[in-house]
Amino acid sequence: MIVMWRKVCTREFGTAKLMKSRHGIAVVAVAVLWISAVDLCAREGSKDWIVLNNCRLITNPANDGDSFHASAGAQEYIFRLYLVDAPETDALAPGRLVEQAKYFGVTVPQVIEVGQAAKEFTRQKLSEPFTVFTHLSDAMGRGKLERFYAYVQTKDGDLGEQLVRNGLARIYGYKAAPPGLRNSRVEMEKLQLFENEARLEKIGGWGIAAGRLNARAQKPSDFSHFALAPMARPRPTPLASPSARFTPTPTPGAPARSSSPSGAQKSPRKEKTPLGKIDINTATEKELMTVPGIGRVTATRIIAARPFRSADDLKRVSGIGDKKYAQIRPYFQ
Repeated sequence: MIVMWRKVCTREFGTAKLMKSRHGIAVVAVAVLWISAVDLCAREGSKDWIVLNNCRLITNPANDGDSFHASAGAQEYIFRLYLVDAPETDALAPGRLVEQAKYFGVTVPQVIEVGQAAKEFTRQKLSEPFTVFTHLSDAMGRGKLERFYAYVQTKDGDLGEQLVRNGLARIYGYKAAPPGLRNSRVEMEKLQLFENEARLEKIGGWGIAAGRLNARAQKPSDFSHFALAPMARPRPTPLASPSARFTPTPTPGAPARSSSPSGAQKSPRKEKTPLGKIDINTATEKELMTVPGIGRVTATRIIAARPFRSADDLKRVSGIGDKKYAQIRPYFQ
């Protein structure tokens, strides 16, 4: 098909012959559709998470709070964070600046200051090696090097969450379910809680009018450490090129895990979870999920709602009604 298309493009077949042949027209039409499909697939990027370990920040004037150059091995990328938007650091996009200033309730010059503070915050957080989760979805940057959307994991947790918690970014942008989660809703709820806390503490963009631009979060926050499903393992070394793919699927032919008889699906760990032993404010996601009735989504919501005065406050967590509260409360101190 490709050879036929090349022949048409080089005029090896004349226009007259092509017009006389219905078969030739059909071939050309199929070739055009095929080429369009290839281009579309390239734009969509990988459907599987590509995990880049030991990434390092590359100093570049175009870097800002939510978009920056980074290296993974010998390969250079530009990454753009999912779900969050740090203000611009200059006046090159006046329309966007006005929108960002309105969001924070500040002036345009002030929102540029917030953007510069976000850029410095990100530079500091990425001063040590970090991990990137990406689908290689095109983020449509202005430069020659293509930008890709990503979740970026620092030693403290998700970078986007840290920016929002410190009032240096708004909840805005391209959505994607984080690694290990089915959709982005839980993460959006967590970001909203972080933003509410930053507003109350008047820090970052929420406190620049009070001279608190560089004030940081007063309460410790449990930032997400995203991970793929247990069967999927990140590559131990960075990918050398965008063509390499990480597919979180089991190896063909691997023995399937047998299901338990009689339809029993309860985890043995959950049945042995001691009552009254779990600290609501310090328990990890894994520990919370040992409680019958608490899955990954509920555990994430509990962590995002901290701190609690006592486990009695579990009632204020979204998704925990009276029935579930009565079921899980005995497991907490």
